[in-house]
Amino acid sequence: MKVDRNQFLEDGYVVLRNVIPADELDPLRASYEILVERQKAIWARERKPDDPPGGEWERSAQPRLLLHRSPLADLIDEDTASAVEIWLHENTQGASSELLGVSDAAVTEMMLMCNPVQDRGPAHWHRDLYPPYGAPLQGYVDDIIEGGPRYVQWNLCLYDDDVLWVIPGSHARLNTDRENELLRTSRHIPFPSGVQTHLNAGDGVAYILPILHWGSNYSTKMRRTIHGGFSTFTQYENQSYMKYLSASAQVTFEHWIQRSEQMITHTESMLRAAIEKDAAAYHTTLEKLHPGRGEKGKMLSTVYLSKIAKRVYDCKHPDFDNLPQETRDSMIRSHPITLQWGLPLANRFTFEEAQILWNRFKPVDARIQSEVEDAAPGYENRPSRYHFNEMPVNFSIEDFIAGWMQS
Repeated sequence: MKVDRNQFLEDGYVVLRNVIPADELDPLRASYEILVERQKAIWARERKPDDPPGGEWERSAQPRLLLHRSPLADLIDEDTASAVEIWLHENTQGASSELLGVSDAAVTEMMLMCNPVQDRGPAHWHRDLYPPYGAPLQGYVDDIIEGGPRYVQWNLCLYDDDVLWVIPGSHARLNTDRENELLRTSRHIPFPSGVQTHLNAGDGVAYILPILHWGSNYSTKMRRTIHGGFSTFTQYENQSYMKYLSASAQVTFEHWIQRSEQMITHTESMLRAAIEKDAAAYHTTLEKLHPGRGEKGKMLSTVYLSKIAKRVYDCKHPDFDNLPQETRDSMIRSHPITLQWGLPLANRFTFEEAQILWNRFKPVDARIQSEVEDAAPGYENRPSRYHFNEMPVNFSIEDFIAGWMQS
């Protein structure tokens, strides 16, 4: 499939027609509908005492299937394998590789967004970003401008879909004053600079996070929109479904899994370089993780690593097992795009090593937060002390490394 990468980089999104070949559309619909019914049964069994009979299916404004996670991943079989294999199609995986400017993009998440059982109306304009878990917006913007995106997200519709709106170019800048005003007062209506993505069945829109976007109307109109994305960083916690894939697909996934393991090892090496105060090893391994990235991109990765250092410390802390289950789950949850590998990485360190590691990265963490909680318009989550927009000023990787030598 021919794609215009220059337009993609400039606008932050691109609409692609007939991504799903016409002769594959109905069989793919059938595969996904089987999975919808299986997921509905799971949600009904797992409903909480105050939930409606259908649980999440009836409660959610946007019921979403997570194909890559349990328990649904365990229910993918030969009748539904095409729901996974569409992600390996030249029109998806091939196009994503071209858009990212890499030789072999790997699927990171595989989902399906569905319509609610009752009209829920519009969501709100937002960016898919929460700095306490990643980095300030300016870090992403600088990295995208300097070296291109690290991740491309997709909406690929099985039925006509005009829900998604985007603000062209917003992936590569902070909010304007006018956008901030609208985000505070009118975040549930069309923005003057917004573009509605009118997708016919089989079409797709690929876009760069953290673009400013909007789910305009969650109505009862039939919606089955494949959702997920590609990066060079992947991690498949559940691989039970892979035996049902074609031989070539299994080879592809196995290659991605091996690369993922290598990336976890590179991440460990970077963290150990910090523990051992080995500046040369830190720089060398950073280049292995993110080849060709400039100084701003490397600083973004270092911010990610500060989050990892804190997560490793928390996971290895003697009190970890006494924490509430929800807290523990959040600490071990993986997010490969930001190098969060969860327990497979944390378990490679002792608590004593984790203490040293966190002490090394504390100066980075301190520079991306303030004394008091604050919030910024256009983000999904609650207020935080972490800066939503600003990266550290007058602080480089060399300054960070110099701090090791003084500790």
